[in-house]
Amino acid sequence: MDNGVADDIQAAGVLATLWTLSNNAAKETWAEQIQEANRTAALAQEQAAEEERQRQRTLQEEQEAALKEEHKKNKSKFVPVSDAKVPSHPVIIPSHYAVRKLKAGDYVELHYFTNKGLKDAKASLVSTEPDGLVMMPAADGQHTWVHAGAIRDPKSVVTKDENLSWEEFNEAAPRMITAMKQHEWPEDRVLMHVQFWTALQNHRWRHSFDEMQQRALLLYQSQQRRLWHLTAGSPQGGWSIAELNHELILEAREEIFNLQRTKALASLNQVRS
Repeated sequence: MDNGVADDIQAAGVLATLWTLSNNAAKETWAEQIQEANRTAALAQEQAAEEERQRQRTLQEEQEAALKEEHKKNKSKFVPVSDAKVPSHPVIIPSHYAVRKLKAGDYVELHYFTNKGLKDAKASLVSTEPDGLVMMPAADGQHTWVHAGAIRDPKSVVTKDENLSWEEFNEAAPRMITAMKQHEWPEDRVLMHVQFWTALQNHRWRHSFDEMQQRALLLYQSQQRRLWHLTAGSPQGGWSIAELNHELILEAREEIFNLQRTKALASLNQVRS
């Protein structure tokens, strides 16, 4: 074999080797590009999956929040059905106005828990259309929408506490205690009212033959309970009405005596004229 042929064969071998090396390098580069593309696609897919999971979580949280708000606004709709039988005893349902006052912890007349007050509330509940909304100032100075039925009807006749009979007082006081507990009044406030009203029941004037003394206890109850609510939380307040103030009870009797004497003198003067 001459030198020319040998050189060609050698050159062809070199070229083949170079092509093989180049081809292998291209394959490796291509393989790396494929792997990188696969990694990029996998990351994009994982990111898309994570975004979808986050979207689902957000959607679920929004649905749960909406359901929670629905439960809050329409509690009656979600109350579990009990297996208890229909009660034979009367069901106590105070007026919307009394309930709103109790929920806020405000003063409300015992009248709304007497037989008459509950009867009026029942008649109003079953005979009226659903209430509209009325804007009312809240305790924080802001305004809020409340049902019209939660506002005292100016046409309704509400007996003041001092003008209740003892029979009406006995009807109302235990019911109001129950209502306080239902509307989550602090335990110390509930206990204070229990002690206050029990002390009045046990006072020696409660069964006195002198009607003026009996009425003095009712006037004292009305004055002190209202005053306690007006001053609770203020620098002037902070006391307990659980223990009776006998000096103020005497002043209540004196007030009733003076009022009756004034009425008697006015009637006498009218007859004379």
